[in-house]
Amino acid sequence: MQGLKAELLRGLWYVAMPGGELRPGKTVSVPMLGEPVLIGRAHDGSVFAIRDICPHRGIPLRYGTFDGNTVECAYHGWRFGRDGACVAIPSLREGQQADIAKIRTGAYPCVERQGLIWVYFARGDETPAGREAEPPRLPVFADDVGPSLAIRMHFACSADHAAFGLMDPTHAAYVHTSWWFKRQARKLRPKEKAFEPSELGWKMVRHPLPPQNLVYKLLGKDVSTEITYRLPGLRIEEVRGDKHAVVGLTAITPITDEATEVHQLFWTTPGWVKPLAPLGRHLMRVFLDQDRVVVIRQREGLMTAPKVMLINDADTQARWWMHVKDEWANAQKEGRPFHNPLKPRTLRWMS
Repeated sequence: MQGLKAELLRGLWYVAMPGGELRPGKTVSVPMLGEPVLIGRAHDGSVFAIRDICPHRGIPLRYGTFDGNTVECAYHGWRFGRDGACVAIPSLREGQQADIAKIRTGAYPCVERQGLIWVYFARGDETPAGREAEPPRLPVFADDVGPSLAIRMHFACSADHAAFGLMDPTHAAYVHTSWWFKRQARKLRPKEKAFEPSELGWKMVRHPLPPQNLVYKLLGKDVSTEITYRLPGLRIEEVRGDKHAVVGLTAITPITDEATEVHQLFWTTPGWVKPLAPLGRHLMRVFLDQDRVVVIRQREGLMTAPKVMLINDADTQARWWMHVKDEWANAQKEGRPFHNPLKPRTLRWMS
C-alpha cells in the first residue's frame, strides 16, 4: 500500500472499454495488467481479445489488418483467428511442413454485457469458473442496455491508490471543489454508515438520500442508495426512487502495476438524460480529473518512500480493500476458495 506499485490480481474480469467505441470489423489495442491486448469486433458483432504480439517476430498485431474474421500481421502476413490460433503463413511453399495449428498468439476470455467489454485474466491456463465464470452484472438494467454516460481517464498511480480514492469518504471537501458539487463542502458534518460483507468485497447498506437535493427529486420519492465495492476494483452505486433509477460504475483497470485506467459510467432510466449527455460527460471529466491531479501530486511524495498511515474510521475501507485483496491472492496461491474476511460494521467520520 505504501509504495508506487500494486500486486495485479488474476482470476478476475476487468473492464476493457465501452462496447460502443468498437465498430464491427475494427480492432483496438488496450494494454491491461502489463500485457498487450488486442480487442476486436467481428462482422457478426461478437467481440474477442487476443495477445497483441505476433509470435513470429514479435511485432504488435495492431499494425496489421483485420478482415472481420482474422487478423493479419503487418510484417509477413501471418494470419490469426479470433481464438489466437495461426490460420495461415503465406511464405510456406508446397511441401514445406509447418504445424500452424500449434502456433498461437494467445487469447483471453472476452464478453460484452450491458454495453461493456470485459476481459478475463487467468493465473495460468484455467478458464473462468465458479463465481468468476462470467463478468458481474449491474443491477436494474438488462444485459443489452448500455450506459447513458461514459468517460475514462489515465491515472498515473497504482490500482491500490486509485481504489483508495474510490472509497475515501472524506476528501471531497478538499479535492472536489467545483461550485456545482456539494455547496459549502468545507462545512463538515458528522456521518455514520452501516457496512456489511458482499460478493468479493463489501457494501454500504442501503440508506435514504437527502430529499432536498434537486437531482434526487428527479428520481421520485423515497430515494435511497446502496454502494458496493468489489474486486478487482469496482464501485457500483445503485440509486432508486419510486419513478426512476440510476446505476453508476467506477471501474479500475490496471495498465501496469503503477498505472491505471479509470472508467466512470452511468446507466439511467430517465429519457431526458441522453440530450444532456455532452454536459454530463463534461462534468464527469471535471470531477474525475480532480482525483487524477491529486494522485499525480501524491506520487511526488510516494517517490520518496515515506511512511504513510491510515486512521479509523475514515480510512477503514482502505484497510478492507487490502484485506480482501490479500485474501483473494492467498486463496489463488493456495488453490482454495476465497473467504471474505470482513464483518458487518458501522463507520463514523466527518465530511
